[in-house]
Amino acid sequence: MNTQTTGVSFGFDPIAAPNATVLILGSLPSQESLRKQEYYGNLQNAFWHVMGELIDAGPEIPYPKRADKLRRSGIAVWDVLQSSVRPGSMDAAIDLTTATPNDFQAFFEAHPMLELLCFNGKKAAELYRRLVAPQRFSIIDNIEFRTLPSTSPAYASMKLDEKVRLWSAIQRPGGGSRST
Repeated sequence: MNTQTTGVSFGFDPIAAPNATVLILGSLPSQESLRKQEYYGNLQNAFWHVMGELIDAGPEIPYPKRADKLRRSGIAVWDVLQSSVRPGSMDAAIDLTTATPNDFQAFFEAHPMLELLCFNGKKAAELYRRLVAPQRFSIIDNIEFRTLPSTSPAYASMKLDEKVRLWSAIQRPGGGSRST
């Protein structure tokens, strides 16, 4: 379900191939992403600019081709939340009392080659810790975790080249923390 009704925002299905080795988690799609039905649909969000530098999946390429490049690169993209009330697009506005996480048990079982789980910003990491990590999936014992700088336009203080440098961790799993 990818619509917004009664103030509840619903996320998207993951972009993922069965052989994905990296999972990038955001929090919940922005209003612009929901309108476009695309992950990171706000042109001010640096996600696709970073992906352009790392895997040649920049915003100038049509969205379906960017998604295909992610899949071919072994990178999956999803959100921690399946749904939540969030007026506007700011992560700080997510109403935790209405937050429903995605089905990570099913995702992890369907993607047994995952090695690295990256959070697109601190809010995604916090939501995962609060709502998903307590489920203690044994399937993720060998998955590394990293919190990367948010690509959100709300976190524009870091220059793109520095974000690209830090996000390059998705190209070489290893060296991350096993804790969330």
